[in-house]
Amino acid sequence: MATINLSSTHTFPCLRSLSSLPRNTPALSFNSQVKAKPSLSLRSISLKPYNTGSDKPRTWLVASAVKNLGETDPIVLPGNEEAAAEVPSGTGVYAIYDKNDELQFIGLSRNIAASVSAHRKSVPELVGSVKVGVVDEPDRETLTQAWKSWMEEHIKGNGKVPPGNESGNATWMRQPLKKKADIQLTPGRHVQLTIPLEELIDKLVKENKVVAFIKGSRSAPLCGFSQRVIGILESEGVDYESVDVLDDEHNYGLRETLKKYSNWPTFPQIYLNGELVGGCDILTSMYEKGEVASSFKK
Repeated sequence: MATINLSSTHTFPCLRSLSSLPRNTPALSFNSQVKAKPSLSLRSISLKPYNTGSDKPRTWLVASAVKNLGETDPIVLPGNEEAAAEVPSGTGVYAIYDKNDELQFIGLSRNIAASVSAHRKSVPELVGSVKVGVVDEPDRETLTQAWKSWMEEHIKGNGKVPPGNESGNATWMRQPLKKKADIQLTPGRHVQLTIPLEELIDKLVKENKVVAFIKGSRSAPLCGFSQRVIGILESEGVDYESVDVLDDEHNYGLRETLKKYSNWPTFPQIYLNGELVGGCDILTSMYEKGEVASSFKK
C-alpha cells in the first residue's frame, strides 16, 4: 500500500458544505499521512447490515457506490447551458476542472447542481468541466468516504491536493462571516418608547437588506425552524441582521406587533429589501433551488 506524506496537517474545507444540512460539518483533516488505496472496481462504498429475517448471520450489502474519478465522464460547461442542465441536483461528490483540464477543486454538496452553478458565477475562469458522483444513500459517512476516495486517487496520481482544497484557499468556499450581535429594538421593557414599536420594525427592515426575526439568538436558536434559517443564511454567506422575538426584555411585545405588521402568524420571518420573503419553508425551497445567494447577495 502506497503512502503519501503531506506536510503537517492539511484541512480540506469543502466538507463544511455538508452542513447544508445546514452546512456546519467540520473540515476533514489529513494528519501527516494519507494512504492511497489500490484501485477497486467499486469506489466509495457504504456497507450496511441486512437482516435476512432468520437466525442466520446478517449479510452485508453495498448500499451506495461511486465510480472512481478517472472513470467518471466530464460534463463540459462553458457556454453550454444544455450541458449545465445535465448536472444532477442530487447529493454527492463533484470535481471541477478548468478549461485546460486541470483539476481545481473536489467538493461535496447536498445539491450538486446548485453548487456547480454558484462556482460558475463566482469563478467562471476556473470552471471548464465537472465530474459528478451522486451518492444514493447520502449519510455523512458515505459522503465523506466518496470524497476521500476521489481525493486520494488524485493525490496518488499527482502527489498533491487540488489547488482549491489546499489549506487557507478561499477561492471555492464561502468564508464564515463574523458573528453579529442580535438587534434589540428597545432599551428595556420598562422604558417608555417615544416611537411606536411598529415604526421601529418598519425602519429596521427598510434600512437593512436582510433581516431575520427568529426565536432565540443567532448563536443559539431556540427552535428547529430558526436554526434551519440561520444555517442557510450563514452557509450561503448572506450578511443579515437578526432579532430575537423571545427577548421580552428588549423586544417586549414584538411577536404580536410583528404578526400584525407582516400579516404572517408564525416565526421565523425573513425580510429582504423591506419586503417579507416568508418563513423557514420558503427559504428552504429557495435554498434547494440554488436561489438564496443570487437573491440575498445582489
